[in-house]
Formats: sequence, C-alpha cells, structure tokens
Amino acid sequence: MPRRGLILQTRTHWLLFGLALLCSLVLFLYLLECAPQTDGNASLPGVIGENYGKEYYQALLQEQEEHYQTRATSLKRQIAQLKQELQEMSEKMRSLQERRNVGANGIGYQGNKEQAPSDLLEFLHSQIDKAEVSIGARLPSEYGVIPFESFTLMKVFQLEMGLTRHPEEKPVRKDKRDELVEVIEAGLEVINNPDEDDEQEDEDGPLGEKLIFNENDFIEGYYRTERDKGTQYELFFKKADLMEYRHVTLFRPFGPLMKVKSEMIDITRSIINIIVPLAERTEAFSQFMQNFRDVCIHQDKRIHLTVVYFGKEGLSEVKSILESVASESDFHNYTLVSLNEEFNRGRGLNVGARAWDKGEVLMFFCDVDIYFSAEFLNSCRLNAEPGKKVFYPVVFSLYNPAIVYANQDVPPPVEQQLVHKKDSGFWRDFGFGMTCQYRSDFLTIGGFDMEVKGWGGEDVHLYRKYLHGDLIVIRTPVPGLFHLWHEKRCADELTPEQYRMCIQSKAMNEASHSHLGMLVFREEIETHLHKQAYRTNSEAGG
Repeated sequence: MPRRGLILQTRTHWLLFGLALLCSLVLFLYLLECAPQTDGNASLPGVIGENYGKEYYQALLQEQEEHYQTRATSLKRQIAQLKQELQEMSEKMRSLQERRNVGANGIGYQGNKEQAPSDLLEFLHSQIDKAEVSIGARLPSEYGVIPFESFTLMKVFQLEMGLTRHPEEKPVRKDKRDELVEVIEAGLEVINNPDEDDEQEDEDGPLGEKLIFNENDFIEGYYRTERDKGTQYELFFKKADLMEYRHVTLFRPFGPLMKVKSEMIDITRSIINIIVPLAERTEAFSQFMQNFRDVCIHQDKRIHLTVVYFGKEGLSEVKSILESVASESDFHNYTLVSLNEEFNRGRGLNVGARAWDKGEVLMFFCDVDIYFSAEFLNSCRLNAEPGKKVFYPVVFSLYNPAIVYANQDVPPPVEQQLVHKKDSGFWRDFGFGMTCQYRSDFLTIGGFDMEVKGWGGEDVHLYRKYLHGDLIVIRTPVPGLFHLWHEKRCADELTPEQYRMCIQSKAMNEASHSHLGMLVFREEIETHLHKQAYRTNSEAGG
C-alpha cells in the first residue's frame, strides 16, 4: 500500500509539471502572435536594440483598434446588403409562387389569403369597393355613365363602333376572345364549386347526380371597364330544363378575377307590366299586338299590358284590337286607360304606373313601334331589382327599309329586317325611353316631370334622376330589342332645342352613313354611270 501511494504521488507531480510547461508554451506563443510586426532585420523592441516608450504601445493599440472597427463596419454593411438581397429574392420567389398557384387553379378570383400578402388583398378589395359594383355612383349627367356591352358565346354587342367595328360581331382580337372565354370559365367554376357564403342551394340532376353547368348553359353576359379600377362582369347561366337562372358577378381589378357574389335568381313568378302610351297610330298598334301575342301570350305568359290612350279618335279601334286578341288567345291581363287630352308620353306612363293596384311590380315602359323578344323580357327581369337597380337597355334602331332595301321590289317582312348590321340600323344610345324598373322605385323618385312638354325631354329627365341617386343604372345594348322605323314629324310647337333634337333623330333614323352618301351623290353617280355606258357602247361600235 505505501509503495502504491508513492507511485501515485510521483505521477501527480510530473503531470502538474507537464501542465505548467504547456501553459508556459501557450503563453509564449500568444505573446509572439500579439507582438507588433517588424521588418525581418529589425530587433524586437524592448529586447535588443532601441528602447520604445509607453506612448508607442498606446499608439500601436489605437491603430489596431481602429483597423478592427473599420473591418467590423465593413462586415456589418455587407451583412445588411446580403439581408436586403435575400429579402428581395424571397419576395420574388413568393410572387412567382403566387402566380404559379393562380395559373394552376386557372382563375385567381378565389384569392387565397394565405398565399397573397394582406396589403395586396386589401388593395384589390378596395378597388371593388370604389367601383360601381354594389352601389350606384352619383353622376353629374347622362354622359358620365359607363355603359355595359353585352355578349353571348359567339357574339359581342357593342356601342362604340367607329369606322371598323360593327354593332354585332364575333370577337376578332385574340385578347378579347381569350378574355371572354376566361370569364365564362370563371363563372362556371364559381357555380360548380360554390363557397359556403354563396347564396345558392345544391341541386341534383334527374338521376340524383350533382348538377354541373357547362358553357352551353351560358345565356348572356355584360361587361364594362372603369379605367382606374377594373372590369366588371355580370354573367347569367340557365339549364334548359330548369326555371331558375344563376347569376355570377366577377370583377377584375387590373389583376386576377375576384368573385363578388354568386346567387340564384328565380324569375318564374316575376310579372312585367308593359305600359304603352298611345295616340292614334292604330295601324302601328295592330302590328305591335301581333308581336305581343307571339312573345308575351304564347311564350312568356307572365305579362300584364297597360295601354294609356290619349284622345277619342281611334279609341274604339284600339278597344277592338285588344278584345280580338283577348278572345283569340284567352288573354285578359290588360288594362285600357282613356285620357281625353293632348298626348304626353310622360303623363301617360305616370298614369299607367299608378293604375296598377296590386302592390309591387316590374314595369317596362314601351312604345308602339318597339319590337321585343322573349329573351329581352328575361333580361328585363334579371337586370332590375327593387331598391337597387334599374335597367336602361339600348335599343337597336332600324333604318328606313325603303332605303336599306332599295334594290328590292318590296322590303322583306319585319321579322327578316331584325338584323344587327351597319346598313340596317344603329344602337340608339341617345335614347332613354325604353326602361325596366320597379314601381316602388319609380314612385319614390317622383316619376316623370309633368312640366316637360313635347318631344323627348321627359325620358332624359327621369334618367338623370336615377343618375343623381344611389341606384345602379344598368345601361347596355340588348340584341332582342328593336325600334321599327316610322315617319317622324317634328312639330312647329317644339322649342328650338327640342326641334333640333327631333331633326337630329330623324336624320339618324333615315339611313346609314354610306346610304345617305349614295343619296347625296346620286346625280354624280348617275352621271358616272352614263359616261361608263357611253364609253362601253363606243368601244363596242368601234
């Protein structure tokens, strides 16, 4: 035991001695490393050669400290730059990922909040809030309205024609075709894969399967662009064997489409009270009733007709026409109001609106020279909503058939004249007489101004009332509404402004620009034809 303890004690002493030598060696190396560098031939200061004072070492330490501070500042600046570049790269990668997700989904209206920055979503939704989508904008005049343009699967019905565009045409530009195809596909996606907050109920097909809509179920759509906000789309879908329509509103805030709402619209019980003010013109009324019988009685079957007749002359004939249609078609949903006074369109529509005593009803203010289709009546129902929307469709006005079909012995029947061509007619975008609105809205706004006399002014006055209010005004050309040409007489009793408007309307109603040009230069054209004929005969005789 004593020997074994002595050996352990000796080993401990040697271990401590080794550790002491190792520490000394490390300290010596540290001093060498920290010593200031000198030239190869210079002696170490303080050891051999010249002696250095305390000030030298303080200056040397200060120089080294400044060097390290400069190096640290440079490194911090480089680190900050790298962080900024990394952040920019991350944002670019996130943006690319969002675009890739939008492309994979086909549409961007669903707006995944987890994938898009919150400030971007707030901006896009603020664009919807600023646009005239959910509430009407107060406008200073009729010229401030941004009208819709309508479209179907194959055609676009547009107001601004210029010299190259047509009132009805297939989209020629690829971007326009792609836009409308994308919008219809987006609407189908919304309907077929509804969100929980959509106002629509799941429906099953005849065999109990999920009801799927496709592009063939698209009925019509409207779109308009507010230049500083985005493009609004109103889409309507309907299955052939169902009565309900599906309505989808989309908005493109200069970016991905965003769903505004998706709802089911049931118009099966929506009655339209068609109000027609009339004075004389019994022949035109007879033609009007032929169209009314075909469209309203035989097809739509949800119509009430109100005729407000001014004066005594022709009244008995109008009664006879109504009774004849009623007996032939078993139709009794009509009212004839007789006013023994001078014709005033606004007065007649006011009386016709108040003659209805069965509560709320959708009204269509119509003229006797208007031709409409069953599809238009559904458009009327779909685009008017009490307390929210009024519908001001743009009528396609037909030119004088005697000029349009001058190369034929007799103009074709009216049904064959109903085409949207440059030489057959024009969109009557300066007319506001044909409108669909609910009776409550009409009475709330005060109806027509009875102080307006003569031609045309009462329609614009009522239109401006709605523009100055909070209701949304739907202004769009519709393919199923035509104004038939008739001789227009501008009375001497009109004011100079009204007479000018009447003459302007008469000139525009007569013929297209090219046909009017042919009439103006008719003598020149005939002279040219005579010269051509003479030259041909001379050459043949020679």
